[in-house]
Amino acid sequence: MNSIDTSKLKNSFLGEELDAPDLEALAGLMQAHKLADGEVLVDEGADDQRLFLLADGRLEVWSNRGDTPERVHVMKPGEFAGTRAFVDHAPRQATLKAHGDATVYSLAPGHFESLLESRPRLVYKIMRALFRITHVNLMRMNSEARELANYVFKRGGRY
Repeated sequence: MNSIDTSKLKNSFLGEELDAPDLEALAGLMQAHKLADGEVLVDEGADDQRLFLLADGRLEVWSNRGDTPERVHVMKPGEFAGTRAFVDHAPRQATLKAHGDATVYSLAPGHFESLLESRPRLVYKIMRALFRITHVNLMRMNSEARELANYVFKRGGRY
């Protein structure tokens, strides 16, 4: 029995265009990971190209800044991590660590690529979703950079 809750997939960027058969096909390729508080899901620099969906709980995103690890984001349910590693087969850009108990769903590139012949329309929908996920992450980072610039340069009338 697969422990992937398709409603959590449906309510994410990845699943919003998918119908029930698509969701079932995708869920059948994913794995669920239960993490305890402080448990590391993946380390920065690791050769791990899985795409991660945070189903429940929180995940801290840590990045090494010189010799010091720095928490750069706390993920909420429905957020994704690893789009770059998943698409480009690149090393991980950050460490993901549970902040409290968490459930994460993962999709390996090889499992995803197995859909190319049998479900090309599903592959297309997922690639569109990956683009949207990347766009949302970029907009969040731009907003954070703008907020930081406003603080540093005392612009925007809020400081």
